[in-house]
Amino acid sequence: MQTLNIIGAGRLGQTLGWLAQQAGYGIGSVLCRSVAAAEAACAFIGGGKPHTALHQVAPAALTLLAVPDGDIASVATALAKVGRLQPGQVVFHASGAGEAALLAPLAAQGLYCASLHPAFSFADPARSVQAFAGTRCALEGDTRAFAPLQALARAIGGQPFLLAPGGKAAYHAALAVASNYLVTVHQLALQLSATAGMVPEQAQAVIGDLMQKTLANSLALGPAAALTGPIVRGDAGTLVRHRAVMTAAEDALYCALGEATLVLAAGRLDDERQAAVARALRQPAA
Repeated sequence: MQTLNIIGAGRLGQTLGWLAQQAGYGIGSVLCRSVAAAEAACAFIGGGKPHTALHQVAPAALTLLAVPDGDIASVATALAKVGRLQPGQVVFHASGAGEAALLAPLAAQGLYCASLHPAFSFADPARSVQAFAGTRCALEGDTRAFAPLQALARAIGGQPFLLAPGGKAAYHAALAVASNYLVTVHQLALQLSATAGMVPEQAQAVIGDLMQKTLANSLALGPAAALTGPIVRGDAGTLVRHRAVMTAAEDALYCALGEATLVLAAGRLDDERQAAVARALRQPAA
């Protein structure tokens, strides 16, 4: 039985700990800032020894640093100083943006260091453990850590995949665009629907239904084939009319999105229509 330490047993740490325990992994040290928090985490996970100090951490095949991103490097440095882990053991963090290089002090001691990021929102451990199955888990770092971490990811219901060396920032940016910016576009659409006189309930229904169907088409057909609307039709006049009813902030975002959409639509427009659309997006707002 392999043992998993959890340093920073918050929502993510508790979720992965519970799933690992259910999958047959032993839970070793569970470290939190307070004894009460560590004991509560162990109770939820169903195993582990509650600790509050790094010098209490026992050697384990796998050690997860589930601390805030800004603390990973300092915790790795402190963990290296206490020297409790052994060469050949795996240490990993779960940051979406940070790379395995944050664990460099431990790598210098012969530990195999990597990052394993589940593309999942850990809102509440009790709910998360029920919904985690099928989650994609991005893996990068020391290749010697890959086999045990892939095995862990699969055991807890995840689907691991490898990132290119140095690819973590682009990976996290892709997630931000897909998740955060989708919400921003939703908000822009709701603002414009309010300008049109639509009541919130009506706007949510109309915009939400259209967004869901459009996303389904894009996933099924690919973005270029799924694209519809005035830009791909070369309808510059409609773009001008759209811009005339927007605030300056709405117009700036609309035009930035329009420029990117024009690139996507280029293969379906002749030169004349491309130029007309570009002018409509770049000329000063009415």
